[in-house]
Parts: sequence; C-alpha cells; structure tokens
Amino acid sequence: MEVQETRVQTDRVLTIPNILSMARLVGVPLFLWLILWPVFGGPNCDGWALLVLMLSGISDYLDGKLARRWNQVSSLGRLLDPAADRLYILSTLVGLTWREILPLWLTAALVARELMLLVMVGILRRHGYPPPQVNFLGKAATFNLMYAFPLLLLSDGSGWLASLGAILGWAFAGWGTTLYWWAGILYVVQVRRIVKADAVAD
Repeated sequence: MEVQETRVQTDRVLTIPNILSMARLVGVPLFLWLILWPVFGGPNCDGWALLVLMLSGISDYLDGKLARRWNQVSSLGRLLDPAADRLYILSTLVGLTWREILPLWLTAALVARELMLLVMVGILRRHGYPPPQVNFLGKAATFNLMYAFPLLLLSDGSGWLASLGAILGWAFAGWGTTLYWWAGILYVVQVRRIVKADAVAD
C-alpha cells in the first residue's frame, strides 16, 4: 500500500483532500475558543465545540480516503494530515484539562508520547531521513481519541446522555491512549533500526 501511494504521489497543493486538511487546521483555534469561552465568562458553547470536533473527525476520514481513491496523495497532504491530527489532540487536551474534564495524568501521558516522537523525528533528520509514514495503528489511536474527546465533553453535564458519554468516552480514551503509546513505541523501534543500519553501513 505504501509503495503504491508513493508512486502516485503528486506535488499539487489545491486538491480536495488538502483543502479538507486545511479546513481542519482552521477549525483548531475555533474549537479551542468555543470550549474555553465559558472559562472566561462567556456562554456555554459545548454544542458548537462538539460540532467542530465531529466535522474534524469526518474530514479526517475523508481526506485520506479521497486522496487514495482519486490518486491525490501529495507531499503537502502527508504533512497537513498528521499536523491537523496532532493540533486537534493538543487543543482538545488543553481545553478539556482546563475545564477539569480530563485528569492531568492522562494529558501528561499523551503529551509525553508526542514529545518522545519529536525526539525521534529529530534523530531521523540528523541522519537525513524524513519522518516515517503514519501507520494504521497510529491512525486507529487517533480515531479512538477523536471519538473519546467529544464524548467526554458531552459527559460534562447531567442526565443519562452525560452518563453514557462518560462510559463510552473513557472506553475510547483508554483504548486510544494504549494504541497511541503502542504506535509510539513501534516508531521508536523503527528509528532505532534505521540508526543501527546506518551505523553498520558506515
């Protein structure tokens, strides 16, 4: 699959998948503003914040699907898609932790994983390699977290819907965090193999 996608890769910028990824990036500060507005004395806009998150999840699925189906996998898209994923996760962590919906330990665990990956990317660049492709496990982890966050936001209320949101939200958060770290560890193993192969070649 990865070989085929590389073969049909394009340098076009204005493709439908790229436009979807750009729209997701624009939605990041909007979401953060909506979720934090009540903290600064504004009205509760959780419904609108949920809508932005839902649209982000839909566009995340569509941009990759359409890029492969229409042969519009691009260099820009390979940067935009994971960047949008990480920024949404980071902004959601900031918002939900500030609202005390997410515990600090969970936020620390997810941020620590991101910092670990940044170190790995730095090591790869030092050896002249680009960041590896996003794998299925990492994408699955992101999808789980993208489901978890709106459900946990929904749980910040009362009634049966909030209770259901808490149960499902924590289930997705648990799976998402586990898969997120699993994908991160595989990433570290991959980087270690690359660096070791370079050392042998030298």
